[in-house]
Amino acid sequence: MTLHDVPTAQELVEAVREFLSDSVLDATDGTVRFHTRVAINVLAMVERELAAEGADVDAHAARLAALGYADDAELAEAIRTGATADRNDEVRAAVAASVVAKLRVANPAYLEETS
Repeated sequence: MTLHDVPTAQELVEAVREFLSDSVLDATDGTVRFHTRVAINVLAMVERELAAEGADVDAHAARLAALGYADDAELAEAIRTGATADRNDEVRAAVAASVVAKLRVANPAYLEETS
């Protein structure tokens, strides 16, 4: 159930990205073309984040909670001070899972290159 009518935020973002990609990009050059490419990439990231519907955020919070930390800053401080030294494998796995989740939104092609 949603409060907002169609089109959804995801559909709106997709429409703008497609417009930029299909109509604007080829009609520009130089700096405007570069900035159009950046905008297309940003909108694609927003689409992927919206598609996740917060599941990635919830999973990240669960990983932090399983380690006993409320947020990234607490975990980073614990790592810096050596408080996690006896749990390196667990911490490494949690951090790696969070990096993968971030890459799925930021640029999933990076995951394909390392597979």
